[in-house]
Amino acid sequence: MTVYAHVDGPLGTMLLVGEQRPDGATALASLSLPGQKGAVAVRDGWRHAPEAFVALARQLDAYFAGRLTRFDVPYAEQGGATDFQRRVWRALDDVPYGTTTTYGEIAARVGVSGAGVRAVGTAIGRNPLLVVRPCHRVIGADGSLRGYAAGPERKERLLGLEGALVR
Repeated sequence: MTVYAHVDGPLGTMLLVGEQRPDGATALASLSLPGQKGAVAVRDGWRHAPEAFVALARQLDAYFAGRLTRFDVPYAEQGGATDFQRRVWRALDDVPYGTTTTYGEIAARVGVSGAGVRAVGTAIGRNPLLVVRPCHRVIGADGSLRGYAAGPERKERLLGLEGALVR
């Protein structure tokens, strides 16, 4: 069953969507922000279940307060994602808090080069788990804050929060 909740945060009201498992645990399928490109919208048949996201809401609060550097959240299987996208997203999970990496470095981690960097950027742009899966830590080779589905100002805020902005 798909469940959802809205959680307020410094970047706006986040929409959390998850899949409830038979054991009652909820695996996160999407975290999106208002105005985000490709953001998920609540669908008919989804159940409003804020109680399913209490632990994640606490982690988000701790992260935004500067007390949490790594999320401990079960992710739902991304059914429509390609194997390539999953590889890119796993590489994002390995980018440490307070650091940045480049699109080219992520491409090298997943075994692509040259024109493959553009495909990496596309996969990163389709990351369904903003904030939790740190796509905001990926910047241009020249240090520019390129491409963030929720807007460059939010990317800048997240990197500033983590102390990773070099200006």
